[in-house]
Amino acid sequence: MPTQLLPDLQFSVLCDDVRVENTGKFILIGLFEAVRARSFPVQHPYLYVVNRWCNGYGHFKEQTRLVDAKNTNVVVGNENSFELKSSTSVYTVVNRFANIRFSEPGTYWIEVLLDSKLYRRYPITLVEISKDKESASR
Repeated sequence: MPTQLLPDLQFSVLCDDVRVENTGKFILIGLFEAVRARSFPVQHPYLYVVNRWCNGYGHFKEQTRLVDAKNTNVVVGNENSFELKSSTSVYTVVNRFANIRFSEPGTYWIEVLLDSKLYRRYPITLVEISKDKESASR
């Protein structure tokens, strides 16, 4: 077997909460792609990014981070090391980010890096809602 085989990212999901059953199954609650706020800056209580790696072999370092709307600053981030012992192994990383401060509306980015190289990038949109729109939608 090779000393290392780069894994595939089976999924990366942004959600409100994660639970784990006694059986080890993950329950992902409240999948979303946008945060709405009445004004900015806003502090979001928490969000989760769940990544599952598979089809690889070896030791790896994963970084998951949230990049601001100007693509200049990392708002929050986590780093995890993991090992896949065979090509049929899977490893699930649960990243919990708490009290996130979003300075302005716009498109922010979830970035997943493997061994310091960008592997996946997808948007999370921060939207400012006016009180007029909020009352019209009720």
